[in-house]
Amino acid sequence: MRNISLLFVALFLTPLAAVAAQQPTAAPPPSAAHDTVRGAIRAIDVSARTVDVTSGVGYALHVVQLQVPVSVPITDRESGQGESIRLGELRLGDVVRASFGGQASPFVAYTIERVGRMVTGVDTLP
Repeated sequence: MRNISLLFVALFLTPLAAVAAQQPTAAPPPSAAHDTVRGAIRAIDVSARTVDVTSGVGYALHVVQLQVPVSVPITDRESGQGESIRLGELRLGDVVRASFGGQASPFVAYTIERVGRMVTGVDTLP
């Protein structure tokens, strides 16, 4: 009877000892959530490297503020070549598509692509 109890204890303690002996592995870093926005540039601060993009329709407009690191690729699809441009070459009213992530505003931009320009205003009044 004593041999059976020792065998029983050994069978249940061996897996527990094996689990305890394993080296803890570092948890993978949480993947940064990302989103995209397509809209018109409302404000640009080249020195602070921020861009405000207005998106939405009608009363459902919202503004997304993006922090633009130096390493972020900014391209111009408007020229048809997708050539790289600098942050200072973006203008108010440019229509952009940007991917970004982060937990709070200003969000961090991953890519910015200028896709066109928004034409506003009335030429003349009657």
